[in-house]
Amino acid sequence: MTTQPFNKILIASLLLAGSFIAILNQTLMITAIPPIMEEMHVSANSGQWLTTVFMLVNGIMIPITAFLIERFTTRQLFLSAMSIFVVGTIIGAIAPNFQILLLGRIVQSSGAGIMLPLMQTVFLLIFPVNKRGAAMGYIGLVISFAPAIGPALSGWVTENYSWRLLFLIILPIAIIDIIIAFFVMKNVTELTYPKMDLLSIMLSSIGFGGLLYGFTSAGNYGWGNTQTILFISLGVVSLLFFILRQLKLKQPMLEFRVFKYAVFTITTIIAMIAFMGLIGAETLIPLYMQNMRDFTAMESGLAILPGAVITGFMSPITGRIFDRIGARWLAIVGLSLITLSSLVFSFLGSSTTFTFITVLYAIRMLGLSMVMMPVTTAGLNQLPNKLIPHGTAMANTTRMVAASIGTAILVTVMTTTAQRAQSQPAIDYPAIHGVNVAFFVVTVLSLIGVILSFFIKKTSPPEEEETEKVSYRQAENM
Repeated sequence: MTTQPFNKILIASLLLAGSFIAILNQTLMITAIPPIMEEMHVSANSGQWLTTVFMLVNGIMIPITAFLIERFTTRQLFLSAMSIFVVGTIIGAIAPNFQILLLGRIVQSSGAGIMLPLMQTVFLLIFPVNKRGAAMGYIGLVISFAPAIGPALSGWVTENYSWRLLFLIILPIAIIDIIIAFFVMKNVTELTYPKMDLLSIMLSSIGFGGLLYGFTSAGNYGWGNTQTILFISLGVVSLLFFILRQLKLKQPMLEFRVFKYAVFTITTIIAMIAFMGLIGAETLIPLYMQNMRDFTAMESGLAILPGAVITGFMSPITGRIFDRIGARWLAIVGLSLITLSSLVFSFLGSSTTFTFITVLYAIRMLGLSMVMMPVTTAGLNQLPNKLIPHGTAMANTTRMVAASIGTAILVTVMTTTAQRAQSQPAIDYPAIHGVNVAFFVVTVLSLIGVILSFFIKKTSPPEEEETEKVSYRQAENM
């Protein structure tokens, strides 16, 4: 790691700002899709691609970032990622038709996909082990808060102004971040200059892209759909060849040997379960509120917002608690809250109030704030510094895949249960019954997470070279 002097608070602030607007864009278009469909004369299936393609390109870019972080300096990578994001934002703002708008989203996502793994890697390198929890807590704020305010902000903007304003709000923030970074961003990552392996990049892109698109298709069209089967099969086969190739390469693009570290493996599985529950709830609640209870898109966004605020407030606090007691009891308590609130959500009815939904979701998000970053940090803390870029890329990739799988499974459970319930006179509201069963599945998954949490141990990196200790002390004194 470099010993170049740097101001870690300033670097952290720049990375947080860039990542916040990048992650915000994941959900920013959700409630803007209907007016875009009307203006550009496209179907709902086509409109949905504005969100789907962002997730797909993110899923393709994140595994590649481990290679990029070892090949390019922190400054080069940050400025490039943010510049690509800005170009995509401009394209989206001025797009004359749907095809150009979709291109803008693809370009945006190409830059955004680099930001989160880069931020996590830099945070883990510039902060000493005993302060990583507090630092990573701010990342938890970004990951949980940014996507949750997207639908509410999008709903308000599209209700009162043009959807193009969504891009114009983001643009100046991104440009200011780039200008400041140009003068103050320093290089803190270690460069090993791995060779570019085009076959690995192709297999990774087809593998993760195929899986993400396949599971998205499963949620939209069902598991038996030809498109679903084709893309999931293509993704699995490509991913298998990708993994085998990485295990043979001296300098793999993505190091799968991070799973040799037991705590990293356990915490990655727990984070996947928690993220499945997060994305699942953010999918099911708006569907229930808008399609089954006639709440507006704005109201469904507002129901989610207090939970996001609580997560944003609690993430730095739980990070500091993690630094003192570790992740085990935080994860046990947090996943217990998620499990219990998911169980209560499985009893929604035709008269469940807006207040009840909002409060219960807020409790759920309180639990999530105790889980996501503490378990992720606990797992990454076990890795030596040279594996941190690979660990962060792996953690973010598995979360992305988990979100796709979880959404597909829960939507399938909801729709098939609702269809079966229509033939049963004893069930008054089949669609709501479908949502309830889907939430029960989330409950079972969360309970598995609680059990796994008991196996988390407090760990530190197996190697801590003297030069790295010197760098930490220099960073501390800045």
